[in-house]
Amino acid sequence: MIAAENRGAYVRDLADTLDAALQRLDSMTKPTVVAVQGAVAGAGIGVMLAGDLIVAERATKFVTAYAGIGLTPDCGVSWLLPRAVGQMRALQMILTPTVVDGETALSWGLVSEVVGTDALARAEELARSLAAGPAEALGHARRLLRTSWSVDRATGGAEETRTIERAILSPEAAALIDAFGRG
Repeated sequence: MIAAENRGAYVRDLADTLDAALQRLDSMTKPTVVAVQGAVAGAGIGVMLAGDLIVAERATKFVTAYAGIGLTPDCGVSWLLPRAVGQMRALQMILTPTVVDGETALSWGLVSEVVGTDALARAEELARSLAAGPAEALGHARRLLRTSWSVDRATGGAEETRTIERAILSPEAAALIDAFGRG
């Protein structure tokens, strides 16, 4: 970025490319698990929030860092961050040099789980559990939650109804319901 001949064009191309990849991740039909450690800053916040389950090591530090270099959010951060932590906390993180630690990130809803060390091992455990579960149902549940921000309550409810009707007719659900009934 520093060496770019045209910084504006360079950063626009970089942000567009990364945001397109993150939007593809967001539209996946399977849940995603993210592990973070060390520092998560700037666009890294957007990359992290593209995941569905986020495991952080306790010592992880989270900072948006945009204001410190005279930039604005990119990679979906201005859309994702307030949905994760609320408007006021998002503004605090974006407008000030606030550094959030792992425990605070958990209490704010920025991450779903905090571990002492080895976030990757815990994330892999979660991913294996999700992969062994009802993949189609989990994918649709993920979709319903992720799209709920852009529809009104009635539209969301109608989509839930259509989705559960299709889900109950799937072989996956039939087998799980039958097993549940046998107790």
